[in-house]
Amino acid sequence: MSYETWASVGVSVATGVCGVWAARAARRTPRQEKRDDFTVVTAEIRTSLVDVKKELAEQKAESARQSERIGDQALALEWLQRRLRDILTRVRDAGLEVPPAEPIPERARRHIHIDV
Repeated sequence: MSYETWASVGVSVATGVCGVWAARAARRTPRQEKRDDFTVVTAEIRTSLVDVKKELAEQKAESARQSERIGDQALALEWLQRRLRDILTRVRDAGLEVPPAEPIPERARRHIHIDV
């Protein structure tokens, strides 16, 4: 082998060693990785907690609105039932026949307690 071949091999080896050393030097230490991971996770948890608190507040407000609406609907249904009973009583007291009612759906039957 000639001098040029040995020089080429030497330069190649030196370049490889320098490349390995540069890659090793550029690598982050495990401690840096853990610290950065912890920071990212902590920030994500804080962001998630803010989002969860916001969603929970919205759900509570919606639940309160729905509860109030259900209460109002229950009051309206009770009033309608009392009114229907009064009308049926007056029709029967007058000696008239009440027209036949349509069948009550099964889901509604659980909530209707009148003799239609």
